Formats: sequence, C-alpha cells, structure tokens
Amino acid sequence: MCTGIVETATVSGSGKGPKGWFKLDQVNVSYDHSTDAQLENALNIDFVNQREGPGARGAVERSAESARKLAEVILTTLARGDE
Repeated sequence: MCTGIVETATVSGSGKGPKGWFKLDQVNVSYDHSTDAQLENALNIDFVNQREGPGARGAVERSAESARKLAEVILTTLARGDE
C-alpha cells in the first residue's frame, strides 16, 4: 500500500547527474515503495532542479534505519563544523 508521505523543501547547492553538475533548487523526501532498493518501503530523497528537467536529478533510496543513521551523521558533522 502506498503511504502518500511526501515532504518538499527549497534547497540550494549542487548535484551531479548524467549531464554533469547542476544547481539544486528543491528536495523531495518521501516514505513509500522503493523503485530499485529491495525494500518494502524506503526513505526516498530526490534532489532536483525543476527548470532543468529530468537530467538534473539525483535520487537515493534508503532503509528507515539507514536514513536515521544518515541524519545522525549529518547533524554530527554540522555540529563539528560549528565548533
């Protein structure tokens, strides 16, 4: 069953896709069926630039446990950078 859980945020930065580097302007985060990962449900993160189209997209699918670990590592790294 699809969860329908989707959150979207405006972001800035760069991503690398099949055509090289592109500017990011949005991230879409969902918890739903995975497309490629062998998981019933996954945390799906799509970094996109809507104006540049499908070639300006970077996506990952992670298990819930792996996504929580990633969030912890991101927060730890940022805290260390603030020291």
